[in-house]
Amino acid sequence: MRWLIGIVINAVIFIALAGYFEETFFITGFGAALGASFILSVLNILVRPILILFTLPVTILSLGLFLFVINAITIMLTDTLMGHSFEVDGFGMALLTAVIMSIVNLVLQKTIFENSKE
Repeated sequence: MRWLIGIVINAVIFIALAGYFEETFFITGFGAALGASFILSVLNILVRPILILFTLPVTILSLGLFLFVINAITIMLTDTLMGHSFEVDGFGMALLTAVIMSIVNLVLQKTIFENSKE
């Protein structure tokens, strides 16, 4: 259940980013946002651990900040797999998207999921 809530939250974040960054971030609708969020979660399960393993020395030297770059790479892979319904214009926008998604997911998990345990 928590995984499905995370997919919906990421889809809402994609819609918000598409509305705010109209020139560099495009999504056709909420269905495409759900699809992109689902593909991103699958890539985070399958591809992200392999990328982390290969880039472990760089990640350690950067004190974990290279994980944002890995997240941006998975967003670019999602862009490639989704086709024209989900477009991220360049690596810089993917990196900004990764940072924003990480911050929003951190805040929401601390407020929603931590409060539900009490």
